[in-house]
Amino acid sequence: MTDIESRIGQLRNQLEYHNYRYYIEAEPIITDAEYDRLYAELVELESEYPDLLVSHSPTQKVGGQVRSEFETYSHSIPMLSLDNTYSEEDLRAFHQRVLKNLDVTDVVYSVEPKIDGVGISIRYEDGVMTRALTRGNGERGDDVMANIRTVRSIPSRLLTDAPPAVLEARGEVYMNRQDFAELNERRRKNGEDLYANARNTTAGSLKLLDSGEVAKRPLDAVFYTSGEIIGIDLTTQDQLLTTFREFGLKVQRLKYNCSTIDDVIASIADLDLRRSEIPYDLDGAVVKVNSFAFQGALGFTAKSPRWAIAYKYQAERAVTTLRAMTVQVGRTGVLTPVAELDPVSLSGTTVSRATLHNYEEIARKDIRVGDQVEIEKAGEIIPAVLRPLKDQRTGKEVVIESPATCPSCGQPVYATANEVAIRCTNSTCRQQVIGRLLHFGSRGAMDIETLGESMANILVGEGFVTVPADIYELTGDQVTRLRAMEGLGDISVNKLLQKIEESKRNPPWRLLFGLGIRHIGAKAARSLVIHFGDIEEIASASIEELTNVPEIGSIMAESVYEYFRDPRNIEKLLRLKECGVQTRDTAVTGRSDSPFYGKKCVLTGTLSGITRDQATEILLQLGADVGSSVSKKTDLLIAGENPGSKVEKARKMGVKIIDEEEFRHDIGPA
Repeated sequence: MTDIESRIGQLRNQLEYHNYRYYIEAEPIITDAEYDRLYAELVELESEYPDLLVSHSPTQKVGGQVRSEFETYSHSIPMLSLDNTYSEEDLRAFHQRVLKNLDVTDVVYSVEPKIDGVGISIRYEDGVMTRALTRGNGERGDDVMANIRTVRSIPSRLLTDAPPAVLEARGEVYMNRQDFAELNERRRKNGEDLYANARNTTAGSLKLLDSGEVAKRPLDAVFYTSGEIIGIDLTTQDQLLTTFREFGLKVQRLKYNCSTIDDVIASIADLDLRRSEIPYDLDGAVVKVNSFAFQGALGFTAKSPRWAIAYKYQAERAVTTLRAMTVQVGRTGVLTPVAELDPVSLSGTTVSRATLHNYEEIARKDIRVGDQVEIEKAGEIIPAVLRPLKDQRTGKEVVIESPATCPSCGQPVYATANEVAIRCTNSTCRQQVIGRLLHFGSRGAMDIETLGESMANILVGEGFVTVPADIYELTGDQVTRLRAMEGLGDISVNKLLQKIEESKRNPPWRLLFGLGIRHIGAKAARSLVIHFGDIEEIASASIEELTNVPEIGSIMAESVYEYFRDPRNIEKLLRLKECGVQTRDTAVTGRSDSPFYGKKCVLTGTLSGITRDQATEILLQLGADVGSSVSKKTDLLIAGENPGSKVEKARKMGVKIIDEEEFRHDIGPA
């Protein structure tokens, strides 16, 4: 392996891990700026060495995965993220790309504040709110409509006598700085823990199961873009915002129309100066091509629209004392050093912890316990230690050494040649076991509701569970002890047992993903099960056979191969099978004869007696690749009632369209 291949592998691993921390765990450990730097380096290397580009690279996908206790649905149009920049030079390069791709000499831009909130997509049908989805992973989101209905600034019905058939308004839910401060003051007076920051509090509020509690939170929202629209023609960003406002949807009043890139740069600078006038947190400005026709012509990359870019303002910084260092142990055994700080105010919140990333970074920056350190925080991201102030050292500072043993279990740790992470070697390490159990039971994997962090700590702490198979073999005595524990009782334990039993019927790709094999996400797990039909077949496959699977590259294949060469992992799989967990895909027989096998399919409209998610799962079982938007690569559009604009787009592209009757005939008896 060359140095370039090694570096690309490191970057992909790091970005995938940080995507997981951000989208799945909601506990990011690096700043936006640091993530963007890693991402930009990978993009540059893949551009310079196109032979090393693979479809599963973080640069080729939208984002991470969905984790919640709510129903999830596909977005009619993906909610993509924006490319970020921190420099005037990048803005000018963006402008030149726009002009070149459009073959024009000038273009009008809209410059708007980039609010630091939580993305939301609200669907109105004939003027009535019918769904409110979080961004999720960009392709699918959680339906939080019951909670959104409690936000007073968001209308449940559009304020118009002639609403369009469909209007999806997209924007951000947030809390004003003053409202957030008052909320924390009430909690302080009641002796409750204070919330860390407005953005995280907003995200947590939207995921509360009790909408009555959500109604007590000072949530607000603004809207700035759209998803699917049927029944109204809009041609510019200006017209969209005017229409939103006329319909009773809140938009940001402070915006700029710019006819030159110099105007764009001046507007961004002016907005920066006026940030204090805006009652909610901003972390930058968004530059959009104003014309929708131009937007359509520019199109999208796999991750972002080509007609928009986000300019990020420099993150706020502060200086404090690094008093101690603690270590977190993840489910894969990675040891992450964390700085314990003297509390300091930063971005409107009190900060007492910050990530140190890894021990190589600590050594490179020469960070020591007792140092005065500069920390940085960009928006909602956990703070990071940037550098020590060496000129303020007293000589009492203590050098931070790389650990030789795991702080959780005391066993040896090691570092591999291809990554900077230090790992615990002990597969029975308590923190690893807890992490693996949480991943196994997560929504994207075996979806065992109530198997959250508290329950996982109890099951592992009491010695009931050391590997996932143990949850299927809880003894009567163990269950009795669980029922007797404070805070549990019959109802919660019965629900846990019910969900454990239901999980046995999950399709086997969920189990494969739940095993936590490095580099294997849900999509790769589906591809492997579709190809082999049985996890035991996957376990016995060679690296060459694994790489023959679509979308499975050499790194992923090697990871799967090595995982199943460990007899302990084979034993875990066999135990799960003996417990009744599905390891064989029962839909494999005759799958290659299915008209959906190997086809790229898209669903639109409403199907009778079956949800979109259920139809998607059926198609996946039949070997289809299910997408959310029609493109030239789409083979088949399945149209239910009220299908919307995707049908017309499919007709123009020559994509085959079938109705629900034909779909049900082709999938066969349920």
